[in-house]
Amino acid sequence: MLGPISSQNMQQNLPNSTGVLVLGILSIVSAICYGIGLICGIIGLVLASKDRKLYKEAPELYSPASYGTSNAGRICAIIGIVLSSLFIIFFVFIILLSVFASPSIYR
Repeated sequence: MLGPISSQNMQQNLPNSTGVLVLGILSIVSAICYGIGLICGIIGLVLASKDRKLYKEAPELYSPASYGTSNAGRICAIIGIVLSSLFIIFFVFIILLSVFASPSIYR
């Protein structure tokens, strides 16, 4: 005879939790790759917001561990977006500095 079914057995993982974590880590790792980290971070942030909305609507359906994974990926994506943005600003500054500070024979 089977015992009572607990709600823990019926909980499932959030659909994008692993993908969000992977994209968040990739956004940090590829922050210096001229915008690739920014793209990965934005996609990860969008997927994380979908997961957060799903979890907030019905937390009893999803496992807290997958919510934690999605939240960790969201934090990594935010860090990756900030690092990528800083690198792009720095890169543009270096280009502008080299264009305007170098003596030009065409002036």
